[in-house]
Amino acid sequence: MNPEQPEHASNSSSDGSQNRNGGGVFIAIGAIVGAIGGGLMGQPSAGLLAGLALGAVVALLIWWQGR
Repeated sequence: MNPEQPEHASNSSSDGSQNRNGGGVFIAIGAIVGAIGGGLMGQPSAGLLAGLALGAVVALLIWWQGR
């Protein structure tokens, strides 16, 4: 058995690829928080849409910063 890593194994420290920040979590959290907040105000659909929009804006800003 060869203790070395096979050539096809992923090695993120030596392949030169850039680390990517995950902005999608903000879309998911925005949707959940927006639906809950909107539900407390009697408008869960509007809260959901507002949360999705705010999360998408934050995700786009993170993506834009990483470019």
